[in-house]
Amino acid sequence: MPISAVSAAESPRAAVPPDTRHDKFERLVAKAQRCPPVVTAVVHPCDEVSLRGAVEAARLKLIVPLLVGPSARIREVASKSNLDIDGFEIADSAHSHDSAAKAVEQVRSGRAQVLMKGSLHTDELMGAVIAREAGLRTSRRISHCFIMDVPGHDNALVITDAAVNIAPSLADKVDIVQHAIDLAISLGCEKPKLAILCAVETVNSKMQATLDAAALCKMAERGQIKGGILDGPLAFDNAISKQAANTKGIKSEVAGDPDILLAPDLEAGNMLAKSLSYLAGADGAGIVLGARVPIILTSRADELLTRLASCAVAVLIVASRQASTAIR
Repeated sequence: MPISAVSAAESPRAAVPPDTRHDKFERLVAKAQRCPPVVTAVVHPCDEVSLRGAVEAARLKLIVPLLVGPSARIREVASKSNLDIDGFEIADSAHSHDSAAKAVEQVRSGRAQVLMKGSLHTDELMGAVIAREAGLRTSRRISHCFIMDVPGHDNALVITDAAVNIAPSLADKVDIVQHAIDLAISLGCEKPKLAILCAVETVNSKMQATLDAAALCKMAERGQIKGGILDGPLAFDNAISKQAANTKGIKSEVAGDPDILLAPDLEAGNMLAKSLSYLAGADGAGIVLGARVPIILTSRADELLTRLASCAVAVLIVASRQASTAIR
């Protein structure tokens, strides 16, 4: 049975041919299954949706769940939902804020390699992650990536940042770009191509996003951003369509063939990702980067396969980091 069979039969998104829906996510999950499962602190899995995602990811040997939340409530949800959590370790907590703090501590102590959001608010989880003394901060800016399975697009398409940084500065974008490039490499892309999206494809002194795009490209040329090929500013049409780029006389390795789309701000990125989901039938796995460990950030509206794909992405990131450390 294909993994996509675990997804909901009904979806409000655009209808797409069944043989093309989920194919990139299925490949991601299959690739992650060749890696060792990662110990994942599942934060406050106190509803059926979040607990089922953890159980199914464990069944597929993607993660080893460490459930962090009120133990009686978790067992009640498992019983009512007919979910087998026998053998899963549960770290008891008093409430959602306590769950977030204790899950972060599981990471700090080295017991967990990944965090996974359950049925608590994102700001509760991220508040614990970014706490100055007890959190998981690094020197880099924290950012979010959607990994989109877009029908008709050959590979998974990364969109950043659509969930964390509202109005990123140029310095923020440097970290956001580097996170996305590192992510794409973890997923198997040797030299990721990153399109810096703006409303136009020319530098305009009155449009800050175009100035940032030009600066980012020069920084990549000078080695301040590593591992990818950048181009921008690019409007969405010539970023995605080689024909549109050719019509406008744009000669670029990136235009028409991007692996990553950098949005100018959160509003643009969020609307782009949701437009692809609801108008083009795309699915979007979510991951937060820049903390000590990957953070699987899912939505209550996500289908089960999307949750599994998010787990697969985290597994591949951990495996890539471990391989990189071993080489050093």
